[in-house]
Amino acid sequence: MTDESDLRARVNRVLADEFELDLNDLRDDANLYEDLGLDSLDAVDMVVALEKEFGLKFTDEEALRSVRTMHDLYELVSRLYRDVQAA
Repeated sequence: MTDESDLRARVNRVLADEFELDLNDLRDDANLYEDLGLDSLDAVDMVVALEKEFGLKFTDEEALRSVRTMHDLYELVSRLYRDVQAA
């Protein structure tokens, strides 16, 4: 079982590698679009990279659209990961 700090570190590593972001910028309150400079195409790439990293499927489009901050992203990945592990 992956703990929350490991999960966050993995999310951070994926985003840092995929978008050449500084790990220090990946704070809970960092806005994916305003602070980190991602756009809608980057969001698609982010989902693909996270699905590959965690073996998940992001099928809830409404939940995805509500992700604005790193905290939101951590929460969504954590929830999906727990659901997969419980199945």
